[in-house]
Amino acid sequence: MDRMLVVVFDTESKAYEGKKAILELENEGSIVVYGYAVVAKNANGTTTVKQSDDPGPLGTLVGTSLGSLIGLLGGPAGLAIGAAVGVLAGGTADLHNARIGDDFVDDVSTELLPNKFAVVAEIQEDWTTPVDLRMEAIGGTVFRRALSDVNHTVHNEDIAAMKADIAQMRAEHAKARADRKAKIQEKINQLDSKIQARLEKAKERRETAERQAKAKVEILKTKADALKAKAAETHV
Repeated sequence: MDRMLVVVFDTESKAYEGKKAILELENEGSIVVYGYAVVAKNANGTTTVKQSDDPGPLGTLVGTSLGSLIGLLGGPAGLAIGAAVGVLAGGTADLHNARIGDDFVDDVSTELLPNKFAVVAEIQEDWTTPVDLRMEAIGGTVFRRALSDVNHTVHNEDIAAMKADIAQMRAEHAKARADRKAKIQEKINQLDSKIQARLEKAKERRETAERQAKAKVEILKTKADALKAKAAETHV
């Protein structure tokens, strides 16, 4: 099962120890790690991605579920300016794109207080015990949530509502006096622009999700091939 994992630590050194343990668990075959980052919660409430950290096999966090979650953990202030250059630059804190509920963000935020640190990772995990035992042993508090399927229902309902408004305004436009036509047309144009922006954003999300899915397949294939090669060496 694909999950979002957040492990909160009191110190930066413990967070890096946690990251190392997660990668060791992957090497042992307990989990698959798609992407990860070590983040700090600043005194002003923003989050900072440690620039020295490698985001993992999925590469850049821009547009990913992992990147969106990191942005959301910064609350309204989001990411600290200048943080995560080349990693999250251009990314947005998008709950829809994060593919987890706002209650999960709230739960993590109650523990990830200013001056604390966390390992945030997108993983495949069939059994929770290996991660829990390793993280608890080094003082980490574990939060996890299965990633939801991308749901376009709310988006489609918003588009339909705006199209209905446009249809009504066009009917009014046809019957309006000359001095009102321009104002009604301006509202129609504004709504149409919003619809086009929503459609473009939906297209970007869909393409991003497809790229991530393909990347995950390649990651799993590479790991399976490595295990086969290791097994073959053992039997030689």
